[in-house]
Amino acid sequence: MEMYQGIILGILQGLTEFLPVSSSGHLVLGQIFFGITGSQLIFDISLHVGTLLAILVVYFSDIASILASVFGFFSKALSGKPVNHLFTEDPHLRMAGLILVGSVPTAVIGLFIKQYEAVLFSSASLVGMMLILTGIILWVSRNYYTAEPVTAGFTIKKAVFIGTVQGLAVLPGLSRSGSTISAGIIAGLDRHTSARFSFLLSVPAVVGAELLGLKDIMEQGLSIDLVTICGTIAAFISGLIALKILLRLVHAGRFHLFAPYCWLAGAAALLSTVI
Repeated sequence: MEMYQGIILGILQGLTEFLPVSSSGHLVLGQIFFGITGSQLIFDISLHVGTLLAILVVYFSDIASILASVFGFFSKALSGKPVNHLFTEDPHLRMAGLILVGSVPTAVIGLFIKQYEAVLFSSASLVGMMLILTGIILWVSRNYYTAEPVTAGFTIKKAVFIGTVQGLAVLPGLSRSGSTISAGIIAGLDRHTSARFSFLLSVPAVVGAELLGLKDIMEQGLSIDLVTICGTIAAFISGLIALKILLRLVHAGRFHLFAPYCWLAGAAALLSTVI
């Protein structure tokens, strides 16, 4: 892989990881366009680390508060103090519980789909169909927009539903951010809560996927080269910009405006398979 290709793919990953147009789908199409064949495991994992860092930067305060509440919970529990009331009194601890619950279906579905990644992640047809589906989900979600905060109505069932959608978003072309934020909105959450939970829920999912990938890297004895480093930096910078843009659009109720792009990109991907 040439340096310019790595940087372009890094920028592509950063932009599409957060904008609701599917990073995996665009990364597959980008590698097909550049004629890059064979396993790019360490490169793909590194790009995801770059976009994960962007989430950690933007949501640093939330993540720090959640971790502090979790440590406080275990500290009190180990000392024999009552802790049941904390889940209703501490919103950060409650969020941690919802993230944990939502991560279970994500892990189960993700591990199942991973068995077929060699086939799924080389199919332009699948990418095209999933991009079109992403557009439909985004367009439908506009009918459920609400600006009123409804955190109190954020139930375990809703967390499981969003986590299930995140698991399915492993499929290339089905946008993780687009589908999970839309799922939250359709489930009755306000736009701010949906976006916040979507990205906080992605952290354990990405970390888990990277750890599994790291195991494969160690078994294959792969090493990080300069192209991978530059691509990762490009993914971080472009991801940081894209995430802030997305949050503004979500809060403004313009999230669904990405639907036409998904339809066009999906149609182009499908067309490319028959030309």
